Amino acid sequence: MDQTWPEKLRDRLVQHKAELTERIGKIKADVARGLDPDSKERLAQLGNRDVLNALADEGANELAQINAALRRMDDGTYGICTSCGEEIDKQRLDARPYAATCIRCATSDTH
Repeated sequence: MDQTWPEKLRDRLVQHKAELTERIGKIKADVARGLDPDSKERLAQLGNRDVLNALADEGANELAQINAALRRMDDGTYGICTSCGEEIDKQRLDARPYAATCIRCATSDTH
């Protein structure tokens, strides 16, 4: 039996959630490793840590958006803009399945 469009989106979200969780775990493991005793190498590693921490934060933010989308799927509010209450365009959800707002609200100066 073919999956429905919402089931396909849920599967994409679940798969992306697993990938992000794994990526964040690897980043945190890299950050947790000790620094090289060589001061020049240590300076480069500190810069790399800043980048890794930023990537982990970005991944955690995306993970939170995915979890929120999955909760909206469970409670029946998925596809409804959390700002204006209008339906989110299907093309937007295909491109960004964890979108919580319609394109109008997402690009509005007031949000």
